[in-house]
Amino acid sequence: MNSVVIVESPAKAKTINKFLGKDFTVKSSIGHIRDLVEGELGVDVNNHFKPKYEVPAKKRKVVAELKKIVKGADMVWLATDEDREGEAIAWHLSEALGLNEKNTKRITYSEITKDAIQAAIKNPRTIDKNLVDAQQARRVLDRLVGYEISPILWKKVKPALSAGRVQSVAVRLIVEREREIQNFKSVSSYKVSAVFLNKKNEVVKAELPKRFQTKEEAKSFLEKCTGAEFSIAGIETKPAKKSPSAPFTTSTLQQEAGRKFGYSVAQTMRIAQGLYESGKITYMRTDSVNLSETALGQAKNEIEKLYGKDFLNIRHYKTKSKGAQEAHEAIRPSYLSVYKIEGDAQEQRIYDLIWKRTIASQMSDALIEKTTATIRVSTTEESFVAQGEVMKFEGFLKVYLEGKDDEDEGNAEGMLPSLKIGEKLSGREITAVERFTYHPPRYTEATLVRKLEELGIGRPSTYAPTIFTIQKRNYVVKEDRDGVKRNFNCLTLKNGNITEEKKSENTGAEKSKLFPTDIGMVVNDFLMDNFKDIMDFNFTAKVEEEFDEIAEGKLIWTKMLAEFYKPFHKTVEKTTETSARQSGERVLGKDPATGKQVIVRLGKFGPIVQIGHQDDKEKPRYASLRKDQRMDTITFEQAMELFNLPRSLGTHKGDEVIVSIGRFGPYIKYQGAYVSLPKDEDPHTISLERVKEILDAPRLPKVLGKFQDEDISVAKGRFGPYVKYKNIFASLGKGEDPFSVTLERAIELATAKEKKDKDKIIKSWDEDGRVRVVNGRYGPCIQFGRKFFRIPTDKKPQDITLDECLEIAGLNEGKKKPKVVATRNRAASAKGKTKAKTRKAG
Repeated sequence: MNSVVIVESPAKAKTINKFLGKDFTVKSSIGHIRDLVEGELGVDVNNHFKPKYEVPAKKRKVVAELKKIVKGADMVWLATDEDREGEAIAWHLSEALGLNEKNTKRITYSEITKDAIQAAIKNPRTIDKNLVDAQQARRVLDRLVGYEISPILWKKVKPALSAGRVQSVAVRLIVEREREIQNFKSVSSYKVSAVFLNKKNEVVKAELPKRFQTKEEAKSFLEKCTGAEFSIAGIETKPAKKSPSAPFTTSTLQQEAGRKFGYSVAQTMRIAQGLYESGKITYMRTDSVNLSETALGQAKNEIEKLYGKDFLNIRHYKTKSKGAQEAHEAIRPSYLSVYKIEGDAQEQRIYDLIWKRTIASQMSDALIEKTTATIRVSTTEESFVAQGEVMKFEGFLKVYLEGKDDEDEGNAEGMLPSLKIGEKLSGREITAVERFTYHPPRYTEATLVRKLEELGIGRPSTYAPTIFTIQKRNYVVKEDRDGVKRNFNCLTLKNGNITEEKKSENTGAEKSKLFPTDIGMVVNDFLMDNFKDIMDFNFTAKVEEEFDEIAEGKLIWTKMLAEFYKPFHKTVEKTTETSARQSGERVLGKDPATGKQVIVRLGKFGPIVQIGHQDDKEKPRYASLRKDQRMDTITFEQAMELFNLPRSLGTHKGDEVIVSIGRFGPYIKYQGAYVSLPKDEDPHTISLERVKEILDAPRLPKVLGKFQDEDISVAKGRFGPYVKYKNIFASLGKGEDPFSVTLERAIELATAKEKKDKDKIIKSWDEDGRVRVVNGRYGPCIQFGRKFFRIPTDKKPQDITLDECLEIAGLNEGKKKPKVVATRNRAASAKGKTKAKTRKAG
């Protein structure tokens, strides 16, 4: 019997292939093979929201190969992932490949092991259309939101912006936290701590439970302690215990990897996917904390073998997440008897983390004894409190301790010496230190995932793409920021004397935190004003619950979309007609020289400061904000400093040197030409000496000479360095220095590229080859200048005529504009530099 097994990834195919016999051929679809059409809505809103799917050009070859393979197969096994996305891929494969239900089976598994794969083969099922519909509903709804809101943003805020349902809510969380921080007023108070000694000269550290609001109150207390007697007024000992955390879900793994290793959410998922596909761990997109009986048995064996029976406590955790439909088991090692794996350091770290968390989840509680001693002060009613703890039994802590997100100062409780009620203590030192309240912490990727999960927004498969997208769209940046110096008071009572000292500390430093950009804040405000439902946390969570109901077969997906779309589309139409343009405009003051208003706002190319208005007789003056400046925090003085550009730095070899900022960024103007400043240089502070170094250094583009009476040059563009000859662009080899390229090497590259381009031509009609049929990256297509157009499936590339090409390209009169496959823009960035004369900040 000839069987074909289809999975998503080549790595997964390779692992599964080892477990199946010679009758099985395992192939990969390399991810999704169909999606909603690009360049249009792709959803018929008037016909039950029927999606219009297509096989993208880059997947046509894969689909063609799979069609050939399944044609001669007796049985096709669709073995994609077990979540909704995996189910949808299986359905799309079935549809695109034209599979017959009779010889098509669907299999799922939570781990890629021999036993799991063979068990799946013995227990096949059909494609679960409810899961497919839940995924279709998500994809269609997100397309409707993005496709209808994005054009409004282009018109009302800034070109090239886009909106997404879950992404916009994630941005809202970050924007609101930033504003909460900006409005936060830090309040100081005095924390009093003491170091006492008992008769054996053993140290007893204690704190005063209350804080003093002023320095005077703190000093008054220290004065009372001068000459006071200190004694133990009470001792309380209580048993306590710590219990292990549940095994990992997608979100808790993302959070812990972020806390312990500083990994991004996307990085963690990439590593986990590699471990899953190589058979080392179970499926990594899950919101279940359940462990199978097999896993529990493995855990029992390993804990008893490694630590003894006292450390074993088998637990059955219950999933708290709403609609935990993504998978049936927590993330765990496939074999708990494998303590360490081969692989790179990152894989080893994540595997070790998963192994420890899984084992610890089935171990006994840690038993602790907590002691609290109250220390009386003879001269006042206030008492100090000393706390300590003793570990009586390590339990799960022998293996694993979960990280924390808290940024508050924490005092790890140490051990206290043996103390008795009535025992006298001597005060070695008492300090009152000024401390400040701290604003709510900014989100890290991990804490944002936790917040989204708490709100019921998104599912395991959406967290990483959401966080990636909001950064890619430049609505949010992840970065480190330096702290600022802050002074604080410190009062110390020692040897009967009180001393005052002013100290300083660095505060407010941030590491790998998420900050909203100016664009992100303006877009968020526009959406909050005009699309309250889309931005509402409860609404977004309700939509997720409805997806869950569709997956369970309790709700028809088209009905859910109809109920959403009708009011949503009305809001879109109303917003298009009535909403005002939003730029985050803020008046900072008046220009002393002209009396015109100074405004900060979002311009076409980013945040700008503007002096004057568009309707003034004189054109407004513009200046771009610096990278470290923000629209909502920039002051009038800082804004006016930006107009110190352009700066004349002096002369170099007899010609004036000017630096400024234009629409393409900072630049040097010298000898009538424009040279871009390197990214790390600031035009406001750069010196003439540094500019001279830049000007005297070799620069691109550089003409190397002539070949067949045409210039041949080397340049650097968006995709790296290349050689340009006529309309030929030939990339340099990896690591090849463009400044070291000789004329001979350039001719070699250009002629090789020219030959390669000619070999791609199937048909050509005019001399300059503007219209031709070529073998493109994704198969035969029509090339017209720099644009490429698809050839209809009923046309053979070698038989197509010039008129048919022009018709497809929409160049004959009255023809509908066609769908462009791609646009070649190889030298765009190089040409950008020659257009610097048109630079404008606004």
